[in-house]
Amino acid sequence: MLHSPKNSVTVTDLAAHWSLDPQVIYLNHGSFGACPTAVLEAQQTFRNQLEHEPLRFFSREFEPLLDGARNALAQFMGADPTELVFVPNATTGVNSVLRSLDFVPGDELLTTSHAYNACRNALEFVAQRSGAKITVAPIPFPIQSADQVVQAVLDCVSPRTKLALLDHITSQTALILPIQTLVQKLAEQGIDTLVDGAHAPGMVPLNLQEIGAAYYTGNCHKWMCAPKGSGFLQVRRDRQALIRPLTISHGANSPRTDRSRFQLEFDWTGTQDPTPYLSVPAAIETIASLLPQGWSGVMDRNRTLALQARQILCDALDQTLPCPAEMVGAIATIPLPQSFGVPDLSPNGIDVLQDWLWETHHIEVPIIPWINPSQKLIRVSAQLYNCVDIYRVLATALTQAPSFRD
Repeated sequence: MLHSPKNSVTVTDLAAHWSLDPQVIYLNHGSFGACPTAVLEAQQTFRNQLEHEPLRFFSREFEPLLDGARNALAQFMGADPTELVFVPNATTGVNSVLRSLDFVPGDELLTTSHAYNACRNALEFVAQRSGAKITVAPIPFPIQSADQVVQAVLDCVSPRTKLALLDHITSQTALILPIQTLVQKLAEQGIDTLVDGAHAPGMVPLNLQEIGAAYYTGNCHKWMCAPKGSGFLQVRRDRQALIRPLTISHGANSPRTDRSRFQLEFDWTGTQDPTPYLSVPAAIETIASLLPQGWSGVMDRNRTLALQARQILCDALDQTLPCPAEMVGAIATIPLPQSFGVPDLSPNGIDVLQDWLWETHHIEVPIIPWINPSQKLIRVSAQLYNCVDIYRVLATALTQAPSFRD
């Protein structure tokens, strides 16, 4: 084990594979991920290759490298590589689908009360532009079972429902939703689903072909630990003619017939740094190498740690577990006691309690506003560089917070 002098807490030996500040208790992998140094080195190798001879790289070397990365990602997620393209992040994937589809006044777009704010904004944009209506399925939190999610969504379906935008793993409340069941039941009623799978790759086992969604988008920079700017969009083959990238470029009128229009358009939207995409295979290999059981061991360890973390926090704060264990992955959210008050954001947009934890204890953990009822949530992440002791440090710090003592 390694020792963090400032916080007097041990951290896992695996932390040596990351360049995170050892003086900080970092419990927010879920927001932006963290990239191991070996993966960053692989990315730099691609950057060096690009800059050594840019024309050769983009004209002759880039496409085979991109196909290799796509094939590795497809194998990791149980996907058909012909249905995959790279995008910078899941929000771009959601926007690409929503802004490609034609909605008309009276159409209904279904989502839930746990939808990610950025994607909800994209839904609002296309609804306002087209005259479509957004229907929100209210999902409780705390929640007793995944069946409540299915019932809440199906209760909001109508003959006018054209598309459902659903999270695989919710951002604020960290719930794993029964996405395959939802996709199948909506499909039985002729409704396509766009899955926002931002947190799913690397956190839970995935088989996108079995899930069967018309559209699935996710991030590689979070739980797969690839560089920032690496995400993907999967579009089922029978829906690919509908979907265009946000930037229309050379692929729109390319005379090539050796690959689909879908990939021709998305694979080249203009000059940019493609090294985050090309580094995805290195991320898959690097994380798999850190435990003898490979990725299954990583996912199991992180989930076990997240479950331990939420139990520690609930015990310290006298809170009830807010959801069943089967709805928890590598992040866990619990409501804070009412004594912590309602959400209270500082000028930088961060809750004052989050700022206090950082300034007083050097703990980086998100405090999230929640409106049903209006209260604060705390969301902890569990990654290989974390260990159980640090959640005890967080629990102690929370019990020392002025709001808790008051």
